[in-house]
Formats: sequence, structure tokens, C-alpha cells
Amino acid sequence: MSSPSASEKLTKLSNFSSTVFALVVINKAGGLIYNRTFHEGGLNKISTNDYLILAGTFHGVHAITTRLNPVKNVPQADKTSTNTGAGAGMISRPEPSSGLEVLESENFRLQCFNTMTGTKFLLFTDTTQANVDVTIRRVYEMYSDYVMKNPFYQLEMPIRCDIFDRKLSSYIREINNR
Repeated sequence: MSSPSASEKLTKLSNFSSTVFALVVINKAGGLIYNRTFHEGGLNKISTNDYLILAGTFHGVHAITTRLNPVKNVPQADKTSTNTGAGAGMISRPEPSSGLEVLESENFRLQCFNTMTGTKFLLFTDTTQANVDVTIRRVYEMYSDYVMKNPFYQLEMPIRCDIFDRKLSSYIREINNR
């Protein structure tokens, strides 16, 4: 049995270019509330238990990386200043770190979108996928429109919403067929 030639490898790689492989949604406590694979053969199949471990592990790593931001020298407010404006005497604080946003390997890229409520959307894509930030924000918009506005959905619980599944599948299929 011979190993694949360079052209066969290139053909195989071109089949995955610009591909969204999977979506994982993690609640603010680190629990897995949604996972979906979109491209069979893109990523190795893992069990539901492995997805639960992935969600908890990523949540912990993300929490740690939000604290690992470099300390910036913030200029101290001048105590002798007679400034009476709205910002007088206030010490400006640096923006908090956003934590781990992108994890890239030779086979895939994981992009994280962290919402204001702490829900994390993890999108697994091909490394050559363009505009992943736009894609993940559109997924978040669909989540907002079809899951959060569903009167039967309970916060922090697993997402079981057929219209969200259909709209998401349609959107990702459109991206994967480009």
C-alpha cells in the first residue's frame, strides 16, 4: 500500500477549504448546551462525553486566560489638578482581557465568541475559512432570534429548538457550498 501523492493530498485539502466543521455552545457555568457537526469527515467523531469534557475544559482555560493579560502602566490622576469635568479625578482602568479567542492547529481553527452573558460559541472551521468572526456573529444572531425569543426555552439549559436547527443548517450549508 503506497502513501498518497502530493496531488492527492492537495485534492483532499481542497475539499475542506472554507468549511465549517462544528458548533459548540457553552453556558456561563461551563456546561455544554449545544453541539452540532456540519461536515462529516472533517473532524474525527467524538462522543457526547468528550464534548462535555471539551466544554468544561475550554471554559476553565478561557477563565484563566482572561486573567493572564499583561499589566499596562495606567497614568495616575494628578491630585493637585483643579479639573472639575466629568472625568476629573477618575483613574482609568484598562479593558478586561477577552480571554482565549482563537486556537489554531494544522487541521482546524477554533474561534470563540463570548457573549455579554458569558455564553460561549465555539466554531470549528478549516484553517483557510475567511470571515469566521462574521459567521460566528450571524450564528449568535440566530441564537438570539430563535432560541432566546422562544418562550419555552429555559436559560442555561440544552438548546432544543427546531427552527434554530433548520436556520443554522441552512446557513452553514450555504457557507460550506461556496
